Amino acid sequence: MPPKRQEPTTHVDSPAVEDYLEQIHNLIEGKGYARVVDIAHNLGISQASVTNMIQKLDAEGYLVYERYRGVVLTDEGRQIGQEIARRHEVLTRLLSTFGLDEETVYKDVEGMEHHISRQTLDVLTLLMEELEGNPALLKRLKQKLSRTSL
Repeated sequence: MPPKRQEPTTHVDSPAVEDYLEQIHNLIEGKGYARVVDIAHNLGISQASVTNMIQKLDAEGYLVYERYRGVVLTDEGRQIGQEIARRHEVLTRLLSTFGLDEETVYKDVEGMEHHISRQTLDVLTLLMEELEGNPALLKRLKQKLSRTSL
């Protein structure tokens, strides 16, 4: 029996931590910085709750938080944020390719992105790329789905 492939060492056991790191990563990528107020707005929670989690993530080494200045990800925090953002992007692209409505895609991706292994993500990425490169196959699959009352 072959040895089990190890998951990345940056795996986090908490979907909440992953959500924070993903949001911070996305804010920094989009705006160049991440502030508590922006994180709270994007996650739909209070600034006080965000501040508490940010302080916890700072203590755990995922980010550096300076009051009134914002948040900077450490290398580990940045890597996790990038991995979660990639999972989110791949799953969103794959489900959207089949014409699922935006709300369904969002809810499903939020549920799946924290529980998917790297190996499964690699498989889904490959499938997505093949489908995007093969419009005839994608059309056939969409036709089959439409017959199964999606």
